[in-house]
Amino acid sequence: MKVLLINGSPNEHGCTYTALSETAETLQKHGIDTEILYLGKKPVAGCIACGKCRETGKCVFDDKVNEVIDKLDSIDAIVVGSPVYYAGPSGQLTAFLDRLFYSGGGRMAGKLGASVVSCRRGGASAAFDRLNKYFTISSMPVVSSQYWNQVHGFTPEDVRKDGEGLQTMRTLGENMAWLLKCIEAGCEKGISLPEYEERIATHFIMQK
Repeated sequence: MKVLLINGSPNEHGCTYTALSETAETLQKHGIDTEILYLGKKPVAGCIACGKCRETGKCVFDDKVNEVIDKLDSIDAIVVGSPVYYAGPSGQLTAFLDRLFYSGGGRMAGKLGASVVSCRRGGASAAFDRLNKYFTISSMPVVSSQYWNQVHGFTPEDVRKDGEGLQTMRTLGENMAWLLKCIEAGCEKGISLPEYEERIATHFIMQK
């Protein structure tokens, strides 16, 4: 089993990384492989609605989005982490996720999803809600914790003093490990993933 943790902060080893690392360490204690993917500091292209991914299964921009798409079959869960900017996730991260979930969203079903946010003071729950929407539109079970998945602090040192926040990250890791093992046990007993109907896409323009 493997969990991909995406660090959507421009600071590679900042507050978001500190939170994700706490969850990753808990998963590792349960024998689950983890990888923290850092998006970097360079701009991330947003979706240009070209539709090429419907033909190729990949994004027309050949960057880390396609790197993740290439290894989706080996990933059992995704944890997305972001700092909070104006009560929302980083623009870099949302541009990345827009393209990842549009071009690879059909392969996300059944994988576990969770989001983690880091803020100095406020806006965490709004950013947390925004990130969870990627999972709930993709048939991905969302893993919860004992509180909304947030840590507080201006520096990694501050975050390490946030006892409740770090415990929330560890509880998230415990819950995700448990659910992954439950799914594995179910598969061994012959319980398969849900079979979905063909998608219905309704629009709201009245036809005359």
